Amino acid sequence: MSSKVVYEGWMVRYGRRKIGRSFIHMRYFVLESRLLAYYKRKPQDNQVPIKTLLIDGNCRVEDRGLKTHHGHMVYVLSVYNKKEKNHRIMMAAFNIQEALIWKEKIEYVIDQHQGAQPSNGNKYISFEYKSGMDNGKTASSSDRESQFSAQEDEDDPHPNLLRRTTIGNGLLRIPTACGSCSRAMKAVGVVEATCEEIFELVMSMDGTRFDLKARNGLMNCSDRLAPAPFTFLSWDCSFQHGSLVEEVDGHTAVLYHRLQLDWFVWPRDLCYVRYWRRNDDGSYVVLFRSREHENCGPQPGCVRAHIESGGFNISPLKSRNGRPRTQVQHLMQIDLKGWGVGYLSSFQQYCVRQMLNSVAGLREWFAQSDERNAHPRIPVMVNMSSTSVSSKKNQKPNDFSVNPASLDQMNSASRNSALIDEYSDDEEDFQIAESEQEAYQIGLENDVKRTALEEEPANEIDLSSFSGNLRRDDRDNARDCWKISDGNNFRVRSKHFCYDKSKVPAGKHMLDLVAVDWFKDSKRIDHVARRQGCAAQVASEKGFFSIVINLQVPASTHYSMVFYFVTKELVSGSLLHRFVDGDDEFRNSRFKLIPSVPKGSWIVRQSVGSTPCLLGKAVDCNYIRGPKYLEIDVDIGSSTVANGVLGLVIGVITTLVVDMAFLVQANTPDELPERLIGAVRISHLELKTAIVPKLEPDPS
Repeated sequence: MSSKVVYEGWMVRYGRRKIGRSFIHMRYFVLESRLLAYYKRKPQDNQVPIKTLLIDGNCRVEDRGLKTHHGHMVYVLSVYNKKEKNHRIMMAAFNIQEALIWKEKIEYVIDQHQGAQPSNGNKYISFEYKSGMDNGKTASSSDRESQFSAQEDEDDPHPNLLRRTTIGNGLLRIPTACGSCSRAMKAVGVVEATCEEIFELVMSMDGTRFDLKARNGLMNCSDRLAPAPFTFLSWDCSFQHGSLVEEVDGHTAVLYHRLQLDWFVWPRDLCYVRYWRRNDDGSYVVLFRSREHENCGPQPGCVRAHIESGGFNISPLKSRNGRPRTQVQHLMQIDLKGWGVGYLSSFQQYCVRQMLNSVAGLREWFAQSDERNAHPRIPVMVNMSSTSVSSKKNQKPNDFSVNPASLDQMNSASRNSALIDEYSDDEEDFQIAESEQEAYQIGLENDVKRTALEEEPANEIDLSSFSGNLRRDDRDNARDCWKISDGNNFRVRSKHFCYDKSKVPAGKHMLDLVAVDWFKDSKRIDHVARRQGCAAQVASEKGFFSIVINLQVPASTHYSMVFYFVTKELVSGSLLHRFVDGDDEFRNSRFKLIPSVPKGSWIVRQSVGSTPCLLGKAVDCNYIRGPKYLEIDVDIGSSTVANGVLGLVIGVITTLVVDMAFLVQANTPDELPERLIGAVRISHLELKTAIVPKLEPDPS
């Protein structure tokens, strides 16, 4: 018996042959209420699909990011069942918006099956398509036949090889330049376009970024108010050309970039890592940082500049007059190098301002309606060839010469502020009367305080019996330690969230954080609660209940940060009690993390963010229910997005202060307000202080 079609249309089938080469084929995908299938052409009558995947509550849609195939870039999704990962469907789109629609539709179907079990154990069932199945919820991307004719695709023979850990090969195993004279500068503007449209342009490395024809039509690149009378064809006047050096994974790439600085100086070029991610709120973060690469050495005739920190933050705003609006922030801290920079600091400042003018360039680009008739595809990037940049033998790249006519422009730039604020008065849309907001907020916070007082245990737990190898230190300037983070640092769903989407400070934790362990080993460390003498076992001997959260960090050496949250007893029938005794599907749909980086560089704070994340949907979580504990092993290495963030964080972890709050998401009025399981602050962690644990044999 067939079920109704939820979504259908042409998509790209992406994979790798057994010899390691990637392929893409156009295939027609059909998503039903229990099944995802694809065909060589739009199905008719009882046509049998090429491949199917049964959709249930154990399925997951993994964002694999951008992949390159013969110069084409596609946005890849991987759909699989967590209980049988070797069977998966890899689908992709040239347009990121179409990929996001498919991701949303598949996740919607998965959510409908939370708690439901398949009627039989056969995961791969056939699909029978009948005409006339379309209904109001059916949508079609297009009605075209496949654009490519080729032998049918094979499954990826090494599915795990696609997820390359970026630690040690990513952003932050890079020494920061010492003694740099550069300063961070930021531009902010409002652009009338969707986040996806802006993101695709920002990721481009082709002529859409800066066309030479536009160069002759721009009277002054530093003055966006005086364009030439004909159409402006590009948006980044500091870009000359760029190439892909290495694709680390779908969210991380090493790029080569030649700058166009409009001065009589030696050309500047860059070799840098670009990392990006999409947040749950629809915003995008794109981050840059320089690094060395064996296939991208110094180019003859160029001075290699150094990006210390930089990137874009692309956030959606409230639409106006039916037109989408997005706030674009562009930050850049770059050292242009060369001996002359130290003598003419205005040159450095002027060039950075020229790069930041890309925000205004984006606004102008999208203001031209004739450029937006069709959504741009994710642009082509050409692999970098061997170094073949011509230069004169009698010239030295570090020489610095300036056109005297340009000095007036540089001096003018040096008088301007280092912060370019292009804020629009459109932000008035988000202003609320302070008195009303404060009164309403006080009422909500009082509700939380009353709830906290009602649930506060009568007797406190004696913490002296518990210990972990990472020490606790409540001083603000302490290093390589942990302390309990104030729950009011985090905002959670209020009692009235279902009606007004309001959030309030979280208040007191439900459980006590009694100990933290910091482990390392040559392999992933699972089921740490079985370790003799650990805090969970001590709590069990006292009759207490523990929730153990084991954050597993992949690298050449595997690390685990283990938090032990303890309570005297669980409240029967509470949301937390249902979470502890529920099945994995329910747990995955509710286990939430709220991160924050109170102290750290801009690039790290942007990469980590502060948006709540359902961990069970973002990464693989393994739940181990013991007699008096629940352990949650969180495999951060199972997600390419999380791996990218780790690549940013792990190299500078000693400079960071990180807050984490764990909770069970509340969805219904009787479950609200949300309460924290607990929260922790980790300060300036040292990798070298991790120890190898002595674990008892796992009885499972």
